[in-house]
Amino acid sequence: MSVGWRVYAGRRVAPLLVLGFASGLPLALTGGTLQAWATVEQVSLQQIGFLTLVGSAYTLKFLWAPLVDRYAPPWLGRRRGWVFLTQLLLALSIAAMGFFAPGAHLGLLALMAVWVAFLSATQDIAFDAYSTDVLHKDERAAGAALKVLGYRLAMIVSGGLALILADQWLGWRGMYIAMGGLMAVCSLSTLVAPEPEHVAAAPRTLRLAVVEPLREFFRRRGALSILLLIVLYKLGDAFAGALSTTFLLRGAGFDVTEVGMVNKVFGLAATIVGALLGGGLMTRLGLYRSLMAFGILQAVSNFGYWVLAVTPPHLYSMAFVVAVENLCGGLGTAAFVALLMGLCRQQFSATQFALLSALSAVGRTYLAGPLTPVLVEHYDWPLFFVLTVLIALPGLVLLWALRREVRALDAPEAG
Repeated sequence: MSVGWRVYAGRRVAPLLVLGFASGLPLALTGGTLQAWATVEQVSLQQIGFLTLVGSAYTLKFLWAPLVDRYAPPWLGRRRGWVFLTQLLLALSIAAMGFFAPGAHLGLLALMAVWVAFLSATQDIAFDAYSTDVLHKDERAAGAALKVLGYRLAMIVSGGLALILADQWLGWRGMYIAMGGLMAVCSLSTLVAPEPEHVAAAPRTLRLAVVEPLREFFRRRGALSILLLIVLYKLGDAFAGALSTTFLLRGAGFDVTEVGMVNKVFGLAATIVGALLGGGLMTRLGLYRSLMAFGILQAVSNFGYWVLAVTPPHLYSMAFVVAVENLCGGLGTAAFVALLMGLCRQQFSATQFALLSALSAVGRTYLAGPLTPVLVEHYDWPLFFVLTVLIALPGLVLLWALRREVRALDAPEAG
């Protein structure tokens, strides 16, 4: 069976690689990379812990998403105008962070980081809305895959590569200036990215921008069930991954170097391959069949961790299990992001995507995170990973029950 690889070269899909890169670039610069700089400058552990609050904007972005739906800069269209504006402000602000050393100006640097995180979250709101609006239905999974690829590459550049540049070549100030320059270069892709073929009118008032996205969604058939599906679809994956590093170190008996090498190399590569493969396959399978097939693979792949839990530690077996699990997770992510896109209406895509993506994090943040340690302590690792397969089943059953609603999202577009 041929896979629709040509979709990745489409004029609406290809720019999402660079735009996804721009979306992911600021995250580490206000997170792990900033913490590393503060550590090198001998900032206290308590103050470094305070810096973790900088990223709150990514969790709360749905609060100002209606503003992005209601208003738009007077250039480049309703979505690209916001993307371009935030990218230019990010380029300047990221570069400016380099002039405030944490050892001498921690308060100012923290305020700059909060500002950068706010701009980055706003860019994400507009970028998610743009990709939802511009892509045709048969391009959504491919677009989602390129967004994931660009975002992951940016995390490597602003995380590991940035630390090397700061330590060996440019210093911290020079590195942040260089990252700001890289964001400015990325903004050029926004200028050449196409406008959506059909541009919906913005809500007439801010009140409508806040109320109508919710009202429109809950008028749909099976709205509450669809919201539950968003929480449940990747829940088994979330439980299996919540303490995966701890399991590989303590439960399976691998050393830190082995786990770091396999997670960084095999894990990242497999996730990217899975997302790209999922985007290509989905052009042939459609949304519902892709979600079901990839969801089953996600669930079954968790058995690999059970194998590691009951067998002696071997590097090759760990590499194989991590690669397969991340590959299947990448497949599921491509289809899942395509589902979120399909659920958004163009007039309210900024607000609806921000809300749906926030809801998708509920299972990982409020269920898998707190409950995984309890389950592991009660059942031990082997049985826990069997349970993660069972935890994935309700989402698949609900997907089957909602097959009519999901297939409707894939119906041919009018005109």
